[in-house]
Formats: sequence, C-alpha cells, structure tokens
Amino acid sequence: MLELPESYTISRQIKKSLTGKKISKIEVLQTPHRFAFFHGDTEGYGDLLKGQTVMDAACHGGMIEMDTEDCMIALSDGAYPKYYENKKKFPKKHQLAIYFDDETAVFVSIQMYGIIFIFPKGKCTEGYYISSSSKINPLCDAFTFEYFRSLYLDNHKKLSAKAFLATEQRIPGLGNGVLQDILWDAGIDPRFDMREASEADFTALYTSVKKVLKEMCEKGGRDTEKDLFGQKGGYITRLSKNTLFEPCIKCGHEIHKANFMGGTVYYCENCQKKQ
Repeated sequence: MLELPESYTISRQIKKSLTGKKISKIEVLQTPHRFAFFHGDTEGYGDLLKGQTVMDAACHGGMIEMDTEDCMIALSDGAYPKYYENKKKFPKKHQLAIYFDDETAVFVSIQMYGIIFIFPKGKCTEGYYISSSSKINPLCDAFTFEYFRSLYLDNHKKLSAKAFLATEQRIPGLGNGVLQDILWDAGIDPRFDMREASEADFTALYTSVKKVLKEMCEKGGRDTEKDLFGQKGGYITRLSKNTLFEPCIKCGHEIHKANFMGGTVYYCENCQKKQ
C-alpha cells in the first residue's frame, strides 16, 4: 500500500519524468474493480484532462498528487501508478490509464483497494485529501517533539503503539507497513499500551519516526513496494514479510508475526517492549 516513502518517491519521479507531457486520452475502469473508489462522475474525467499538460507533483502523507494546468489527480492506498515508454508493453488490465501525446502512458492498477480522485485544481473537497495535506509532514523541521507528543495528550485513553502511530490520520502516510520498522527501531511492541509509556518511550518513538521515515524516503521506498517504473525500493525492511522467521539483526532472535487490529504485525519479542 502507498505510504509516505512511496508517495514521496513516486511524486518526485512524476515531477522529474512526466512534467511537460500532454495528456491525449483517459480510460477509467477498463478492468472493473470492486474496491476502486472514485469521486464524482468518472465519465467526465476525460473531458477534464484531455489536452492538459503535467505541471507538477507532490505527496501528502500516503497520497500522490499529480497536477496539470487546471486539474489534479490524487492516488492513495492501493492505487499504484506505473509509467510505460513502450506501447508494446502497455498492460491490458488497469483501473486508470493516462495516455500522453508522445505515445507513453501511466497505468494505475488497484492492489486490494484504492482511491482515485480527479478534481479541478483547488476544488478538492474530499476529507482524506484535506486531512493529509493540512497536517505537518514528519520529514519537515516543523514536526517537533512537542508536536508529536501533543498527538497523545490523554494519558487515560487506551491506545496501542500501533493505534497511536497509524490510525486517525495522526501522522498521514504512516501506516501498518512503515510502522513495523519504526517500532522495532524504538524497541516498542505494536501491542504496547501507550498508557504505560514514559517520556523516554515517547522520545524513542519520535526519534525513530523521524529517522526511519527519512531513511526510507532517501532510499526510494521500501523493498516490499515498487516505484513509478516498477522497481523495488532501496530500503531493506527489518520487519516485514521478507524477514519473517529470520533472525533479528539486533539480537539474533527469530522474527514473529501476529494478527492485530485487523492486520499483520511483525516483532522481535526480545528487542521490543510489550508492557
């Protein structure tokens, strides 16, 4: 799923490789998908975008935004874009296709579920976009410890470490995927009750959020995900499906997994504080 390292990487690639390209045609839901979510009448997408030129791109948490002169295209969750320069390699199945007049194209395929928004520029009313674009990016200097600590001021509210970091859009773009290495780096189990957290625990979490996300972005995303060109990210995950049952690189104990809060969490029971 798209999280901050991937949206950061792909938006930079769009800006570098697609800026100046003119859109010649749009196809929506060439392959029907039960969990592809759009805003408004998809039949009007072509009229909005045909003849428009790609001008810019940005990331907002785990959301990718691609801008033309008059419109914006926003992708999130499992809506992965991939750029093709060779017509012979264009995929037959996709949920959104953006064709350019130089015979290249971007195809968006939904993994599990995904969101695709197309709006006139400056007119997006979707709450998810507004929340993601309005909150402080953890890569910025403005994401201070004081701000991070303020995200959990009610010390009597029961929240696991996973729930604190990865729910309610507290930190847009920080989801269950990147969460694993952040908590491992901080030495805290995903199931840890934040009511028991000391100030030292909050400091460790804050430091790891900043450090791990920065490294993931600098290395082009995680090795469990792909970029605009279909290449795996350069960040080698410490805790993921790739390392399950492998020895922890800190202590040598076996990496385990568990089902928690509707998803899979990975952990080292020796290195991560559970209570």
